[in-house]
Amino acid sequence: MISRRNIRVKVMQTLYTLSTLEDGAQGNKEAAARILNDKLNNVLDIFTVAVLYTIRIAQYAETDAQHRSSKYLRSDEDMNVDTSIAANGFVMKMLANTSFNEKIKKDKLERFIDEEWIRKIYLQLAKTEDYGKYIAAKNHTPAEDKAIIQFVWEKQVLGNEGMVSYFMDELPGWEDDGDLIIMLMQNFFNGSSKINFLNLLSGEKKDYAQDLLLTVIEKEGYCMELIEPKLNNWDKERVALIDLLLLRMGVCEFLYFPTIPTKVTINEYIDIAKQYSTPQSGQFVNGVLDNILKEQVKENKIKKVDRKADK
Repeated sequence: MISRRNIRVKVMQTLYTLSTLEDGAQGNKEAAARILNDKLNNVLDIFTVAVLYTIRIAQYAETDAQHRSSKYLRSDEDMNVDTSIAANGFVMKMLANTSFNEKIKKDKLERFIDEEWIRKIYLQLAKTEDYGKYIAAKNHTPAEDKAIIQFVWEKQVLGNEGMVSYFMDELPGWEDDGDLIIMLMQNFFNGSSKINFLNLLSGEKKDYAQDLLLTVIEKEGYCMELIEPKLNNWDKERVALIDLLLLRMGVCEFLYFPTIPTKVTINEYIDIAKQYSTPQSGQFVNGVLDNILKEQVKENKIKKVDRKADK
């Protein structure tokens, strides 16, 4: 569900956080592992809240029907509000998802739900042509049920600037991880039955995240011995901290992660540098990693194996 690139970003962010701590804590592996887990768990929290908001908006159809039917002066329209979206197949499947319900309860995620925003987005939804076609159809296929809920998320929630601003203000981590959450939501709609809301990572990816983090910490001295001669006219103190962290991570993948192709490593860290560091960082990281790789290949220190064979 979450890619290795996403994991690399979380490891980089963890290393950056460690660099801001006192010297004695920077090499503390237990603290590092705890920080990484917290960052990954926070992503899972925000993702679950995003799903919960979408489901709650659909369920608000029943609340709206109750409010309108209890008005003193009721119109025929007030007495015949269509509530089919609240019980559509996709919504009911989510409400029956044990891991989804356990996650919400365990981490008290209901505290992030603002009922006024639920109401606003539902009323906005009710005016759309897509929703009108949905309720007019009456008998819905599973694909149609999923499509209208996806429409709620993509067009009504993400398409509402005020709602997104609210997420940035009220959901800790949305500002950093909003793009990742959007990707996770896309994966969710592509295959919701495969999602375990209590565990963001598979066992293999969890091991990769921890191994990469701890290896970069443990091998810092050796990696910097390889990196510093390749900085040419750059003073190490003038190189962006994120660039140095990405270089250390890249070198560790070259040397200590035999199933990850070197080309994949270089491309991934170039892209991350472009996104999270300076405009020149992609080219800089590319140049340094490429020089180190050529040197290590020449010295026969790069040992890569086919991932299938490794299994």
